[in-house]
Amino acid sequence: MSEKVTFEDKLEQLEAIVSQLEQGDRPLEGALADFQTGVGLVKELQETLKNAELTLAKVMSDDGELKDLELTND
Repeated sequence: MSEKVTFEDKLEQLEAIVSQLEQGDRPLEGALADFQTGVGLVKELQETLKNAELTLAKVMSDDGELKDLELTND
C-alpha cells in the first residue's frame, strides 16, 4: 500500500524543482521535463488550496451537514 503524498510533500518537491531550474545547469530536455512536472504540481497544489478554502468557508450544523458560512453584523 502506498502512502498518500501530502500537500507539504508536493510543495517540497516543487521547491526542489524550482531550485534546480534556477541553477541553470540542467540539460534542456531535463529542464523541460522538470518544468512540466512543476506545472503539474502547481495545479495540484492550487486545487488542494481551493478545496481547503471552500471547506473553511462552510460550517458544520448540528445535524452534521456542512452549510455555507453566513456572516452576520451583530
